[in-house]
Amino acid sequence: MAADTNLPLIGNLTADPEIRYTPAGVPVANFTVASTPRVFNRAAGEWIDGEALFMRCTAWREMAENVAESLTRGSRVIVFGRLKSHSWTTEDGQRRSRIDLEVDEVGPSLRYATAKVTRTPRPSATTTATTTAAADRSGDLVGAGVGADPWSGNNAGWGAASPGDDSPGL
Repeated sequence: MAADTNLPLIGNLTADPEIRYTPAGVPVANFTVASTPRVFNRAAGEWIDGEALFMRCTAWREMAENVAESLTRGSRVIVFGRLKSHSWTTEDGQRRSRIDLEVDEVGPSLRYATAKVTRTPRPSATTTATTTAAADRSGDLVGAGVGADPWSGNNAGWGAASPGDDSPGL
């Protein structure tokens, strides 16, 4: 959406990601990233830490499970997402609000570490068929391109017309 505020965030996880499930069984992972700018103090001739920003992040669905499985406290991560404002009233009537980052992409930073990526298996056709109509939180369609593995080198389904491709899939 054009009105969304998208931003990248680089920092360290303050705790292990916390995963929970909605009443409908949808996985949600919450984690906080601490991002501390470093500035060079010319008078002292040294680098010093600026004021840390602590951003609460929320990942949904398969990404939530991948985050909970892959990342731990202290992990340096690169997160890209959309700022979302949440407001509520406490039990004693006080109005509260906070800004979270709804995650579109997340991964480990390889600046000071190495990683081995393991691709998660795709959902089965039966599972995908029941969820195809629902868009995930990032706006992509769950199960888009079913049957065409984008990593196999077969470009069918990537711009090539094929039977049944006459609807936008929305």
